[in-house]
Order: sequence, then C-alpha cells, then structure tokens
Amino acid sequence: MTCGMCDSGLEQHCPQMTQTYSSPFPSGCGHDDCAGTWTNGGYSTGITVHSRFCYTVPAEMPLEHAGPLCCAGVTTYSPLARHVKGKAGQSVGVVGFGGLGHMAVKIAVAMGAKVTVFSRSEAKKAEAEALGATLAVYTDKAVVGGLFRQFDLILDTVSAPHEINDLISTLKPYTGVLTLIGGVPQPYQVAGFPMIFNGTRVEGSLIGGAACTQEMLNFCAEHKIAPDVKIIPASDAEKVFAGFQAGEGGPVRNVIDIATIMDVPEAQADAGSSK
Repeated sequence: MTCGMCDSGLEQHCPQMTQTYSSPFPSGCGHDDCAGTWTNGGYSTGITVHSRFCYTVPAEMPLEHAGPLCCAGVTTYSPLARHVKGKAGQSVGVVGFGGLGHMAVKIAVAMGAKVTVFSRSEAKKAEAEALGATLAVYTDKAVVGGLFRQFDLILDTVSAPHEINDLISTLKPYTGVLTLIGGVPQPYQVAGFPMIFNGTRVEGSLIGGAACTQEMLNFCAEHKIAPDVKIIPASDAEKVFAGFQAGEGGPVRNVIDIATIMDVPEAQADAGSSK
C-alpha cells in the first residue's frame, strides 16, 4: 500500500490490488495458508481486512443499503465528485437507467446538477422525472442534435455495445467529459473528427478509493440517498442471476440475506467436507 496509486487515494488502481471477492489470495501477506485460494467477499464465514479498508456505516443507514452503495453508489459518486460536486450550474447526462443509472441520477441531483437521462425510448420518462431528471431518447438524432454542446459530464452506465459518437457532440468543448463505467467488453467505435472538433475527453472510472468510499457513504446518508433494494434468501440467488442473463434486470438491487447462506445445498456440502 505504498505505490503511487495508494498514496494518491486511488487504491482501486493499485497494481498489487487484491479484490474482496474473486481474486487469488496472495502469498507473503501474513496468511500464507490461504495463498492460492480465492477471496469470497461477503460469502465468507470470516474475513480479515486492513483497517484502511473498513468503513463507518452512518447510524441512520440500513446495512442492506450500505452494501449496494459500496458498489453502484461509489461507482457513480466518484466521477461526479471529481467533475461536478461543489460546482454551480452543472449539466449531467446519464446513459442508461438501470441500477447504475438510478444511482447516478440520485447523486447528481443531490449535488445540484441539471440531469438528463439518455434512454432507448420514453418508457421510463415518468420514472426519470420522479427523480428530478428529464429524459432524452438517444436513438432519436433530432433529440440528440438539440442537445449540442450542453453537458459538462456524461456518465455512460450501459454494459452492452452501443453507439457513442452522437453523445460526444452533446459535451461542452474541451471541458466536457464522457465517463465510461458500464464495462462494455467490446471495443468502442469512435470517430476521430467529432473528437477533434469538439475537444472531447473520454475516460474510464473504477469504483473509488477508501477515502472516496467513506465520503460517498456520508454524502448519501446526509442527502437520504438509497438504492432500491430487495432482500432475497441465498437460495434465490441462482434464479435471480438467470433472470439478469435473460434481460430481466432493472434498478432494484437484490441483496442476499447472508444469514440464509447455509440453506444452500452447496454451502452445506462444503461445511460438511471441512469438518
């Protein structure tokens, strides 16, 4: 934890980073009996964490809200804090209106920004307006053309391949930033001339550092920002995941009640084999 990234509060970009879950456990860190196994995060029966990565959950914040906030919350808060927080008259675009998009809108509105949701249709117009945003259909070239050079920041939360060249024209020249947080696996097709003539900046953003994460929790508690959650038993996790793969997702975050983890047959089998 002494590299340049860690010293700058950007621990999530440390080249020696071990993720809380789904990372191989390193050797030479005081627990060599675990080396070569995989971290299991919240599914662990026990976990040892450096105090630097322990956060204070505000007393008024339910734990089922704190968990998703440490994922979608900090993912959207981090670029908004860099580019929007503390600045007057900011215009923010949010591409996609699922779990990340909802959090982005809630946080950006709380920061005082004027927010526009870019969606494929007007189906979620009332939903966007209920959160204090307007909605624009980004497949309608006339609508997008009417937003020429209006945005200080666009958060792109979409995880499927999609067109971004028309969005670039809606950014303010040189100061406008397009931030990619959706994690599209395929390369984007970006036209050079719109980037050149608009002086556009495109960046990626990965969750947030330790200090940023605590700041986000405090901000969300202060402004009463919460994700939409549904608590599910661990036995329903596979069914919910299959629904995501079938395109049945949405803004609701399914939070597993970890007290039910031993109700899953696989967990029972693992517990029996370790005795």
